[in-house]
This record gives sequence, C-alpha cells and structure tokens, in this order.
Amino acid sequence: MNKEKENVAFVSVLAAIVLTGSKLVIGVLTGSLGILSEALHSGLDLVAAVITYISVRISDKPADRNHNYGHGKIENLSALVETILLLITCAWIIYEAVSRLVSGETHIDVNVWSYVVVISSIIIDINRSRMLSKAAKKHNSQALEADAVHFSTDIWSSAVVLFGLVCANFGLYFADAVSALGVAVIVLLVSFKLGKKAIDVLLDRSPQDTLSIVEQTLATFPEVRNFDGLKVRTSGADTFIKFTIRLDPDLSLKQVHELCDKIENELKVLINRSEIFIHAEPLN
Repeated sequence: MNKEKENVAFVSVLAAIVLTGSKLVIGVLTGSLGILSEALHSGLDLVAAVITYISVRISDKPADRNHNYGHGKIENLSALVETILLLITCAWIIYEAVSRLVSGETHIDVNVWSYVVVISSIIIDINRSRMLSKAAKKHNSQALEADAVHFSTDIWSSAVVLFGLVCANFGLYFADAVSALGVAVIVLLVSFKLGKKAIDVLLDRSPQDTLSIVEQTLATFPEVRNFDGLKVRTSGADTFIKFTIRLDPDLSLKQVHELCDKIENELKVLINRSEIFIHAEPLN
C-alpha cells in the first residue's frame, strides 16, 4: 500500500470535515442558500473523500486468486460514486434555488463570518486540490484525480457564493439563489467529466493516448515487420497492454526474446505502472 496516497487522502478527509461544519453553521445562522448549498456540497465532498481514502487503501493490494488484475478498479468505482453524489447535490440546490426565486423569499442576513467561511474555503480548496493533483499524477491514481478535479470546482463554486454575498450587501438578495444555481451548473459540468472517465475505465474502453504511444514505439523497431491485436485496458493506476508482433522467421529464439524485452522495457518507461504481454509470430 502506498502511504503517500493514503496520507494525502486522509488530509483531504480532515479538510472536508472542517469545511462542512463551518459552512453548515454559518449557512443556518445567515439563512444563505448559497452557503447552505456549499455546506451540502462539502458534506458530499466529505463522503467522497472518505470513499477515496478507503479506495486508495484497497487499490494497491496485489493481485490474488480472485482478482487476477489486482484491485485497481476500486478507484474507478469510487470516482463513479463521487459523480452520483455530485448529481444529488445539484438536484437539491436547483430545487431550493428555484423555490426561493419563485416564492420571493430570498432575504438573508450577511455578516463577517459569512465572508470568513467562504474565503477560508477557497484557500483550503486551492491547497487541497494542488496536493491531490500532484499525488494523482505521481501515482497515476484516478481516485485522487477525481478528488482533485472535484475540489478545484469547489473553488469556483465558493467564488460564485462570495459574489452572491457581496450582492446581498447591496440589497440584491435574489443573487444568493442565482449564485446557488451557478454552483449547480459548475457541479453538473464536473460530474459529466468525472462520470464519463470512470465509466470508460469500468467498461474497459481503450485510452487513445496509450494506444498511440504503443503504436509509435513499435514503429521505432525495424525488426517488427507488422503488429496486430493491440488491446489496452486500465484498472486504477495500472495499465495492461497486449499485442502480437510479426517478425522475420529467420530470427532465433534468443533474438526474439531480447527484442520483446527491449520493447517491454521501453513501454514501461513511457507508460507508468504498465504490464506488457507480447506474443511473437513469424511473418507469413
């Protein structure tokens, strides 16, 4: 198990607890739908952060008898769960915002703590998103990447809420409900992106960038006369690649073995945490 991934995910959980609690208290005290929507958003962020923490603890377990390709897809499943949670958030925010705009009950009590909690949220989310993004790239973790994207949108949604609070100071209370709708739109856009990526991996859709890397790498080996049957699938941080290469039938077994080793080593340098399965056949 990778301790760095686990520690980053745990820090994210702690940050989510602090943000959810502070937003909920200030949202109830001021009656701001924008802040309450952010509190609900952060509450689901907390659930998502806990799911991510659990998934990164499980995903790096080695392959076993029942999981021949390891446990990496738990990360992709956790990313899909995050998407569902985000969609639930959107449904509640849109319902409440529209209800307030239709009824005209948009008055809120803005105080200094409203600004403190929203600005603090932006600062925390900037640091949390950078930390998660850095760890996600280093360890090729979709669960951490989903969290990083998730929390980067929190920055923009908090900025929208801040705008609503400023407008409320000038008597434009409806801006709070409008800003809540802005949060919902942002969340919907991110949900689509995260959900599509998670579903693609769970359905074993071949990543086009990885396919291109393999094709370009094989083209650099003159001994490879042709290749076919290229298949690529991902599972969490791991990538599994399989293909058949067509070679000169006069090559010795030793030469074929050495060539396959060279191809495998080069691909492993280019594609982090990859397993390569090469089948060699004589060119007809």
